[in-house]
Amino acid sequence: MTLARKQRLAAHAFTLGALVLWLVYSRIVPPYQMPGPAPVARDMVSFFADRLPLGQLLLSLGHVAAAIAVSFVLGVGIALIAHYLPVLRLLIYGRLTPFLNSFSGIGWTLLAVLWFGLNDVTVIFAVSAVLLPFALVNMREGLQSLDGELLEMAESFGRSRLRRFQKIVLPSLAPFMFATLRVSFGVSWKVALTAELFGGNGGLGYLVNVARQEINTAMIFAAIGLIVLFVHATDLYLLTPLQNHVFDRYRAL
Repeated sequence: MTLARKQRLAAHAFTLGALVLWLVYSRIVPPYQMPGPAPVARDMVSFFADRLPLGQLLLSLGHVAAAIAVSFVLGVGIALIAHYLPVLRLLIYGRLTPFLNSFSGIGWTLLAVLWFGLNDVTVIFAVSAVLLPFALVNMREGLQSLDGELLEMAESFGRSRLRRFQKIVLPSLAPFMFATLRVSFGVSWKVALTAELFGGNGGLGYLVNVARQEINTAMIFAAIGLIVLFVHATDLYLLTPLQNHVFDRYRAL
């Protein structure tokens, strides 16, 4: 038996064992504490059969997409400013980044509620503030890893700064950009759920809050399960193939 096959068997055995343990424990405790796999699966299916839960899921997806876009653009832009204006590096990496990295997501949510009220802006602002330091740190590492000799050679051949950025800097930063997107996509759902729970008027977090008030634990598990499946599927079937396609394209240049 090959190592890859053994690894797959171990992973499948762990998944099966976790499901069995879940099923057994759900038979011991009351349903409001731990619902079984069957009611959770039914509620997950109901998300796509009922327009209301599906609308909340799509709203959360919109929050996450907007927050990732905002934090990514800001992070890349600020990192490039620090790279090309060295006088600002201590300000950005020595002051701004540690502050953003240490500020909690709940703190941003509570402040956003005071500033913007209970709406979509609050959720997007809170999630973007949490994701921004991830982009700053990744882009900083990417810019520090640039080949200085290659840039100097391109400059000596008379290539403009824009041309050097397109042909050298951008391809070199591509792995770090995709790493930022993949990390941000996973983290954003965790933060979005909390932000919608405390400061949103819609989304999965709002739905979880309603389910909590109604002691509908199966719906809470279903929402969390959908997030896990969606994040995993997006990373596996969208982000990874897109990353490989971009890398193959740059290798062909």
